[in-house]
Amino acid sequence: MRIGAFEVQDPIPELKEPHVLATLRPWIDVNNVGSLTLEGLETQFRAKELARFARPGNFFDFTRYRPVLYFEGQARRIKIPNVTISYGLREKGPDFLFLHLLEPHSLSEVYVDSVLRLFQTLQVKRYCLLGSMYDAVPHTKPLLVSGRAIGAVAEQDLKRAGVEVSNYQGPTTITYLIAHKAPQMGIETMTLIVSLPQYVSLDEDYLGKVRLMEILNLLYDIPIDKKDFEKAARQRSLLNQKVETTPELKKVLPQLEAIYGLRVARKEGEAMPNLSPEMEEIFWESDGQDIGKA
Repeated sequence: MRIGAFEVQDPIPELKEPHVLATLRPWIDVNNVGSLTLEGLETQFRAKELARFARPGNFFDFTRYRPVLYFEGQARRIKIPNVTISYGLREKGPDFLFLHLLEPHSLSEVYVDSVLRLFQTLQVKRYCLLGSMYDAVPHTKPLLVSGRAIGAVAEQDLKRAGVEVSNYQGPTTITYLIAHKAPQMGIETMTLIVSLPQYVSLDEDYLGKVRLMEILNLLYDIPIDKKDFEKAARQRSLLNQKVETTPELKKVLPQLEAIYGLRVARKEGEAMPNLSPEMEEIFWESDGQDIGKA
């Protein structure tokens, strides 16, 4: 069946007050943290595909998002970039919808309206965007998570999870209209963005994934895979080695730790530590800005 631009599996499964967990590529998926997290959750909850765009070429430029050839047995297949949504059922708490978004290149309003129509049909209660960005943070401290929420319960959950309220202003994605319009339909919204060190470039960032999973564990009691902790520990160890062998990083790390301390102190309402004028300038330049590539 068709809902907006989506081709939806029929019949639609019965879902219990579903919450959408979404990622957006390539805008806020540095080191693939959001995608890695969502794919892990889909495996954990044995998710089944529910919908995808019937004609993704209406929204995407396939010279920018390239189709991929692969083999399935002896047969050659082609995977076309698309937006997909799958569902996972739970015994307790809300069921989950896992939404993989791609930044649209055209017909963006139709794209957004189709997502919202699907939410309305599925009676979605909350839309939560998961992602990551580069920031002036050290790998030696617990990674900071920032975001915003709309809705009484969502706002309480954000505060309970210790998420830093984002004051970002500047360029954004057109898909932000989903979060902007959803509350008008009675849907709570939440954004959880983990800050990653600017000097870390990985295909699979488990330090970032584990940090997001810690927040989701607190909010939804989702177990964290022990293997992810082990992979995160190995990555931290390798980063420590990199710092020791890179004089530039060894010099800047104490500065990043000082900036980190300022942000934590301000969030907790503590007295701000004394810094040199140079360090204060770095802090205030970074505060509330889109730092690095997201």
